[in-house]
Amino acid sequence: MDEEPYWGSSRMVRVGISVEGLTEERFIKILIDPYLSSKGIYVTPVSIDGSVSIDRIRHELKNLIHSFDYVSTFYDFYGFRRKDDGETKLTLEAKINESVKVDLRKKVIPYIQMYEFEGLLFSSPDAMASVLQGESLIDWANLILKEHSNNPEKINDSIETAPSKRLDKATNYRKTTHGPNIAKEIGLVRIREMCSGFNEWLSKLEEL
Repeated sequence: MDEEPYWGSSRMVRVGISVEGLTEERFIKILIDPYLSSKGIYVTPVSIDGSVSIDRIRHELKNLIHSFDYVSTFYDFYGFRRKDDGETKLTLEAKINESVKVDLRKKVIPYIQMYEFEGLLFSSPDAMASVLQGESLIDWANLILKEHSNNPEKINDSIETAPSKRLDKATNYRKTTHGPNIAKEIGLVRIREMCSGFNEWLSKLEEL
């Protein structure tokens, strides 16, 4: 990876990231923007502040795509509305890409987080327990990880057992405050080690 400083504007890349809400917006501002800006890649999260669907995304990307060198997305699979039967992360990402004009698709880096942002927080039960001030959460989160092959991105797509639903039931979790703070406590290195889908997306942004 090229670690040389980016001095000239010719090496500066601007990326607009369409996100679901304030939690994801804060996460990108706190963790991803500082990391990528050191590489000359400047990301701007833009919240759609509401439900996510292909129709909504088509409208959002149409508004963003001419204002940035590239546009990406950061939406939860769990919260995606009007999914077809058998829909997957890959089929949704393909639909996002197809929602823009053919000649602009090379500017689009679609990303769907499995199964939602809160899954990333299970990358470190210790960090989760530290921010939420509950030592018992370490064993609780580790058990959930064990049940899902030690992969936070497999913690499931269900109204009862999705990552955020588990946190709501077991802790005093407040999404917009605790979520980004736990992620910051964990750090990108650990999240990338534990979450291959997230790591693949961030690697694509690095390559810009």
